[in-house]
Amino acid sequence: MPKIVALITACGRGNRFNQGEGIPKQYLPLAGVPLLRHSILTFLNHPQISDVLCAIHPDDVALYEEAVSGLDLLNPVFGGETRQASIRLGLEALRDYNPNKVLIHDGVRPFVSKRIINGILEKLETHPAVIPAVAVEDTLKKTSDGKIEWTLERENLWRAQTPQGFLYQDILNSHVAFKDLHFTDDAALNEYAGIPVAIVPGSQNNFKITTEEDFERAKSVVAMLIPNTREENRCGTGFDVHGFRERFAGESGTIRICGVDIEFSKKIEAHSDGDVGIHAAIDAILGAIGEGDIGEHFPPTDLRWKNADSRDMLKTINRLLKKKGGTILNLDITLLCEKPKISKFRNQMKKVLAETLGISTTRVNVKATTTERLGFLGREEGIAAQAVVSVLVVSDKEG
Repeated sequence: MPKIVALITACGRGNRFNQGEGIPKQYLPLAGVPLLRHSILTFLNHPQISDVLCAIHPDDVALYEEAVSGLDLLNPVFGGETRQASIRLGLEALRDYNPNKVLIHDGVRPFVSKRIINGILEKLETHPAVIPAVAVEDTLKKTSDGKIEWTLERENLWRAQTPQGFLYQDILNSHVAFKDLHFTDDAALNEYAGIPVAIVPGSQNNFKITTEEDFERAKSVVAMLIPNTREENRCGTGFDVHGFRERFAGESGTIRICGVDIEFSKKIEAHSDGDVGIHAAIDAILGAIGEGDIGEHFPPTDLRWKNADSRDMLKTINRLLKKKGGTILNLDITLLCEKPKISKFRNQMKKVLAETLGISTTRVNVKATTTERLGFLGREEGIAAQAVVSVLVVSDKEG
């Protein structure tokens, strides 16, 4: 029986992708599972695939180990400066395993089906190279300086996908021989070498997640394409309060509320910057995903958070939210104080909160009220905030 290995590339840095806040998109959660793990599992669970090898970026070792925890994989190989270089390094690393055939796949195509893999393997019985492809449906235009030069005929035009299947020695030889040339996919190297490449039907669902729009599309279809997933709406609430104190000599004449510095005669008594609006929002998000409270994640005994900017704390919790497969649908914050007056800062606060969370300002609301001069808030001794957040979580049905 021929030995068939899947080589999955996961070296990308996601330059056109901002949702991860520094986390490469292949490690972002999709249905509560790292995107890369979805791609790996399809090959790992296929009865004809002997082994799976991933090419990863050297900076991503910890992310990779977390993503593949518990899976039986070959040791990963570090990729190169380009996708082509990464694939070549992966193929060279496979020499010791002596495969007969190899399937090369983009790690950010999580919806590759068993049907596509079966079609490629069947065609490889009689052809030296096979790729999945879908027919071009849209009219294609050739442009120059923003103007159309001519229209291309759609007939016989196909969009290439992965996994692309090859006789191992052929594609290794092509990658080594043409490593100084640039090709947009692996099949093109064999084409250049004169080795014929056949096609099998791909799928519109086998799309590559390159942009944030692609990722949003993936979140919309994951429950249909990957078994045992579900979507659910969750709600969390948060509350925070801080007292005022007199300013010390040399201290700034501002306090920070919802990320905005506001001139005020007093200071907020707090371990960090005392931003009650953001602290309430943090507790609301943690409540929605069942991750405790702000004191557990940022204890006042931890000097790292002494005078810390609460926006950094909110970014940390937002990364945790994404790791849990969550997306904020809306955030509503109510500030309670007699002074300072909030109304003229509301729009700026919404903008800061939205930018910090990476969401639209239409999903954020900030409002303020008083206690009609009642209690410590009415006596202008402090400020409080309450927050409500609605979160969409895509997770496995066990979670």
